[in-house]
Amino acid sequence: MRNTKLRDYFSSLRPEQWIKNLFIFLPLIFGKKLFAFPENVQVFAAFFLFSLISSAAYIFNDLIDCNQDRMHSLKQARPIASGKISLKAGRVFAVCLGCLGLALSFALNFYFGCLTLFYFLLNVCYTKILKRLVIIDVFCIAVFFLLRILAGSILARAILSHWIIFMTALLALFLGFSKRRQELSLPEQCSGQTRSVLCQYNIYFIDQVIAVVTSSVVITYMLYAVNSRTVNEFGTEHLIYGVPFVYYGIFRYLYLVYKQNKGGDPTGIVLSDVPTQINLLLWLLICIGVIYFRF
Repeated sequence: MRNTKLRDYFSSLRPEQWIKNLFIFLPLIFGKKLFAFPENVQVFAAFFLFSLISSAAYIFNDLIDCNQDRMHSLKQARPIASGKISLKAGRVFAVCLGCLGLALSFALNFYFGCLTLFYFLLNVCYTKILKRLVIIDVFCIAVFFLLRILAGSILARAILSHWIIFMTALLALFLGFSKRRQELSLPEQCSGQTRSVLCQYNIYFIDQVIAVVTSSVVITYMLYAVNSRTVNEFGTEHLIYGVPFVYYGIFRYLYLVYKQNKGGDPTGIVLSDVPTQINLLLWLLICIGVIYFRF
């Protein structure tokens, strides 16, 4: 019984969502600090602390939306929505987790602590207000990703190219609108009972936005790869070799969204789709090879 309860609490953290926090490592890799000590250790620590803060925000979201989640075909299984964790216990757990994560974040780096505090407060605003505003709800997702790479930049002491920042924001928009598209396909969303903002979207509009954002992601990455600053910094033009993998990653994701009716959970796709995993690994190896070994 005790082990079951522990599993429920661990499940409420949504550990599968921690994969989003891997964006913290982008400044470490593209800032040429992957093998620089102590920056690399600090960024690894930031990944775990950011995961604590994001989990506290997820629990807070579950507490606010528990009634709507009970009407959702998938979210009703979450520990708080299903009643496996009481609302009181969930509040205590979220507060303790958030305070611990923030305290350790400030101990690691003052500016990083300020950023994680802002991230958590923005999550609260998102849960209470912003996620009910059409388009703004998806823009908030992009901001959350930008805060992750900003956190990595602070601790890696690296200044990222503005092209990387743009690409991260556009990629987040792509994932966010793809998620909205899949959510619209669920029967319970037709009534708007689980998420009212979905009533303000339709498939045609989202498809138009995805088409615009998709091309923007690829073009932005290509501009970054051939940018004079990038070439001078890395001493090679070979970063362009990663472009086919970016194309494949986008096309594979679109295939899963439009053909397999997936896309509602981007982390689920990354964790379960083998072609996507292989593509990401190859892209990462090429980037590291070019940046650090000038392949």
